[in-house]
Amino acid sequence: MTTEETLASWNARLEEVKERIQANHPTPGVASRDMVAGKSGLEIIEGIIRGELPFPHISETLGFWLVEADKGKAVFQGTPQLKHYNPMGTVHGGWYATLLDSALGCSVQTMLPQGQAYTTAELSVNIVRAATEKTGPLRAIGTVIHCGRQLATAEARLVGPDGTLYAHGTTTCLVFQAR
Repeated sequence: MTTEETLASWNARLEEVKERIQANHPTPGVASRDMVAGKSGLEIIEGIIRGELPFPHISETLGFWLVEADKGKAVFQGTPQLKHYNPMGTVHGGWYATLLDSALGCSVQTMLPQGQAYTTAELSVNIVRAATEKTGPLRAIGTVIHCGRQLATAEARLVGPDGTLYAHGTTTCLVFQAR
């Protein structure tokens, strides 16, 4: 696929997901315990993508969305904007870190059985290329490396539609019984 075809595919998927989510949940929110009761981590993540569960506030705040998920994988798409700039005139490292952390954490969540939860214990981010508002859409693709009863590890890459790497990261998550 050419870069243009990839970009068109990415944007079509993003619009499809956003439309579906916002049709059922026009504003962001937090899923109640009743809404997620009895669901595995993957079922919760898929529920967000299908618009059955509310989308998180961070999507609106930082302009990125969960667009794909499968067991051990989560993909977020966002476009850097002027509001994400640091004083040096490029996208703030916190934007990269939050986008990568979202893909990393949600990839771990897709592996969890019903009644399990996780929290980030360690996050490492390496920014290898500056992004600006002219960069266009980027995707954070998180993949689980290991998911055990107490610890999970994952890696993620932040890439453009042409495959250019902008950042990569890893996480260690603590896995525990949800309350």
